Amino acid sequence: MTHLRAPGEEPGTPVAPAPPGGPGRWRPPAGGRALADRLFAVQSLFALVVVFVVAVAASPRRDGEILFLSTENLGNIVRAVSEIGIIAVGMTFVVLLGGIDLSVGAILGLSAVGTATLMVDSGLGILPAVAVVLLIGALFGALQGYATARLGIQSFIVTLAGLQVARGLARIWSGGLGIPISYGDGPQQAPPAFEILNGTLNGVVPVPAVLFVGIGVAAIVVLRKTAFARHVYAIGGNEKAARLSGVPVLRVKVTVFAIAGLLAAVAGVIHAGQLNQGSPNDGAGYELDAIAAVVIGGTSLAGGTGSMGGTLAGALLLGILNNILALNNIDANVQLLIKGLVIVAAAGLQKLRRSIV
Repeated sequence: MTHLRAPGEEPGTPVAPAPPGGPGRWRPPAGGRALADRLFAVQSLFALVVVFVVAVAASPRRDGEILFLSTENLGNIVRAVSEIGIIAVGMTFVVLLGGIDLSVGAILGLSAVGTATLMVDSGLGILPAVAVVLLIGALFGALQGYATARLGIQSFIVTLAGLQVARGLARIWSGGLGIPISYGDGPQQAPPAFEILNGTLNGVVPVPAVLFVGIGVAAIVVLRKTAFARHVYAIGGNEKAARLSGVPVLRVKVTVFAIAGLLAAVAGVIHAGQLNQGSPNDGAGYELDAIAAVVIGGTSLAGGTGSMGGTLAGALLLGILNNILALNNIDANVQLLIKGLVIVAAAGLQKLRRSIV
């Protein structure tokens, strides 16, 4: 073991062992590292609580009421977060592999167009239309996963190409125009039941938020309880070692990207239901917000480390931040600056965690 010796000390002088990681690199004692690890594990939840408290304190008031805490405003937050949150759930699986998926926003746009077109122009019912759209999303993601795993092309490049392909398909399918959704039983009308996606439960909880929470909880269970999740973490930690250990790397990667595409398609269906239209330009930039939620949630972009609960907290944090900035009429450019600083701070915490834990 390497030892540190002060200048001028004789070779026989007792010395303390060097800290792990090599000479010159400080690390806290073992007990301190354990405490630091526990703190970093809940960093996203802690940050969410802090942002929520700050939002309450900074909220405008009307007739003594805190606008941020109004039922309507809280409902707007979770409604706005639902689409990004669902995409971020799929993105978490991809990032845990050590990959990235830039195509999810475009898949959302393709899925919104497909949902509107199939119901309005083709006359399909809700279930057949949604099934077709979800299948398209899953297949699109699976093909990207196959290209990444089999051809050895970085996921950044594959999904960047996939973004362009999905946007192109959406524009071809829609003729380059948005497809409005009107409800009724006649031709060129969608089934009225689809409008539930723009509604609430008991007049309080938005339906998209219920879907987001349900998908999030299911993903938490998958990551904590399944062999598939262990394979995902193993590949993200060391793909070569995972392959030598018998992990089916190709199958896992294809499945993960299929999940990301499927959930992007789910978000696209919700998007069409909330806006009553499908446009080929829908979802632009959503992939960046989803990645931001994953990073803020503590998942390492290097792969192998992270949690789904952190991602859900990260998505809610971004939603609260967007909402309170809008309530205070903060300039849109300043909002972008603030969100960028938050993301950089979260990435900085990841680096700090790797250096001391």
